[in-house]
Amino acid sequence: MNRTAHFRSFAEFYPYYLGEHSNPTCRRLHFVGTSLVIALLAYTIGSGKWLLLLALPVFGYGFAWVGHFFFEKNRPATFTHPLYSLFGDFVMFRDILLGKISL
Repeated sequence: MNRTAHFRSFAEFYPYYLGEHSNPTCRRLHFVGTSLVIALLAYTIGSGKWLLLLALPVFGYGFAWVGHFFFEKNRPATFTHPLYSLFGDFVMFRDILLGKISL
């Protein structure tokens, strides 16, 4: 599917998203990044150190983009579908935890 294709729903987008994450190392890096985002967000809320929120994109996108540029060798969907891509990260994270997607 064309990377600039219009998706009418997240359900329509998610299979495309998964196709862009076929490399296991890329999926592992996404999983690590999303885990760190969740942990940092929880710590920030618990500690009240709100400036730490600035690090969220570094952890979330940093690991993911390394996976795309060096292992998947494609352009992250974030550039063309930012909101769906963000949702996709968390849905893929959940699906990995549930064993629906392998690492």
